[in-house]
Amino acid sequence: MKNIRNFSIIAHIDHGKSTLADRMIQICDLISDRDFKNQLLDSMDIERERGITIKSQTVCLPFRASDGQDYSLNLVDTPGHVDFSYEVSRALTSCEGALLIVDAAQGVEAQTLANLYLAMENELEIIPVINKIDLPSAEPEKVAMQIEEDLGLDGEMIQYCSAKSGKGVQEILEAIVTHLPPPEGDPKAELQALIFDANYDPFRGTIISVRIINGTLKSGDTIRFMSNDIEYRVEEVGTYRVIRREEKQLTAGMVGYIIAGIKSIQDAKPGDTITHRDRPAASALPGFKEVQQVVFSSIYPISTDDYEDLATALEKLQLNDAALTFVKDSSAALGFGFRCGFLGLLHLEVVQERLEREFDVSLILTVPSVRYTCFLKDGSSKDVDNPAYYPDPANIERTEEPYIKATILMPEKYMGAVMTLCIERRAENTNYHYPTPGRIEFTCEVPLAEVIYDFYDRLKSITQGYGSFDYEILDYRASDLVKLDILVNGERVDALSQLVHSKNARARGLHACEMLKEEIPRQMFKIAIQAAIGGNVIARTTISALRKDVTAKCYGGDISRKRKLLEKQKAGKKRMKTVGNVDIPQTAFLAVLKSDQK
Repeated sequence: MKNIRNFSIIAHIDHGKSTLADRMIQICDLISDRDFKNQLLDSMDIERERGITIKSQTVCLPFRASDGQDYSLNLVDTPGHVDFSYEVSRALTSCEGALLIVDAAQGVEAQTLANLYLAMENELEIIPVINKIDLPSAEPEKVAMQIEEDLGLDGEMIQYCSAKSGKGVQEILEAIVTHLPPPEGDPKAELQALIFDANYDPFRGTIISVRIINGTLKSGDTIRFMSNDIEYRVEEVGTYRVIRREEKQLTAGMVGYIIAGIKSIQDAKPGDTITHRDRPAASALPGFKEVQQVVFSSIYPISTDDYEDLATALEKLQLNDAALTFVKDSSAALGFGFRCGFLGLLHLEVVQERLEREFDVSLILTVPSVRYTCFLKDGSSKDVDNPAYYPDPANIERTEEPYIKATILMPEKYMGAVMTLCIERRAENTNYHYPTPGRIEFTCEVPLAEVIYDFYDRLKSITQGYGSFDYEILDYRASDLVKLDILVNGERVDALSQLVHSKNARARGLHACEMLKEEIPRQMFKIAIQAAIGGNVIARTTISALRKDVTAKCYGGDISRKRKLLEKQKAGKKRMKTVGNVDIPQTAFLAVLKSDQK
């Protein structure tokens, strides 16, 4: 056990976690140069295209240190985006140490701080690493000062590297062996194994990633999950060497996988403890916090025949993504679907893209909303995350909405624009300080509903990409909420209904009407698009009708002949309007979600 090191790589988005993992894999000769590709641990197409990590990935690196000893380094590569911080928290519970990577050009950013606090909560030993030192704009001395002053980490421990070229990576591996503690545990004790991830394999069933805390596990053992008392017989155990490699056994301190013919997706709960059936552990390991969904949206298949396929796809996706929740839902306009909970807008986008790509299901998504609490006049309360279930306003005493504490790190020159954006979004208790000269850390309390709409895109635009954003949920506060309905040709489209603050209702309604006008194709009759609160229409646009020139063949003669033809056409259009249906294309639903301000 003294030659095992379990560590994680944590950092802000795009500071070079996956690239550093690639170099480590190459230095440890885990894969031949011919088979190597960049972002080796990012297995999904969507991760490669966007250049982001979504799933935590594990790999076991064999490393011979300068003292001549062979070490086994278990690396967990984690996501950097704020939406996937639950992946980071799960990965950190299986480690003793962490590499905290900071970009030599960008410096300490919002997620750097958030991930550092997560690592400290888990009492991990931290090695700071300054990456991208070969960039022309790199300022490693300045960033080292930030790490010492802002983060309070030891300046002597800082490692310098360029993950792209491989410079300094060997020294980082030596530092891991020297500074990080080996795992503790007793291989002869009762088995306690922590599930920190799970993947679905169509041929082998659920493959569980575990960290063995105490005891020994080998194929043929009968195991029991402590949360639900379900028992399985282990078929195979092994370690991750980019591909799965079967081992005779896993002992205390090791990170590896278990295949046990687990068919039900819901059985392998991340955070659960596995023990032996015949020699069980006295207690389960302390789990980590339940994941809190903050954004809700309904997903419907475009074709009702795809409903079963969508249900199966969501179940399979939920195993790889423990934070996704869904319940059945139905809509008058769109038929049967599912109401899903997400961690944020990027998470929603990723789930939508994965459903369409990996499972070939065409989808319509409703406007995202957050979970509000309505206190009714009869003394009861109701949680509402779907506008369809919003109670009658006459019965509501007050409504409360979730607030977040937003932390924005940015260069000083963007302060005015960012402050204006936050105040537009109903920010309160704004505060700022200068962690280093020229950089501002700005904090404010803002309703979550204002952030999920398009806040992150706007922030990146006005700070020219230099602003970084992180948030944590605070509490619920009273709000003046209204339900905004969109009517097309007099018919309410329930998929476009949204709950908004009364101050923003007209602007949001006008934006939705304008976007729908551009996306809905013209018909043979006029189409009115309206935004309404209750019975009051607060915004309207009209799509003009396609017209046939009925008077083209009517040369000369009395004007009444032309008028008669036009009147006949008008009566036909009026009749068509009463019976005509307007098909709303999927692009129209997506257009309503997009911001009108760039």
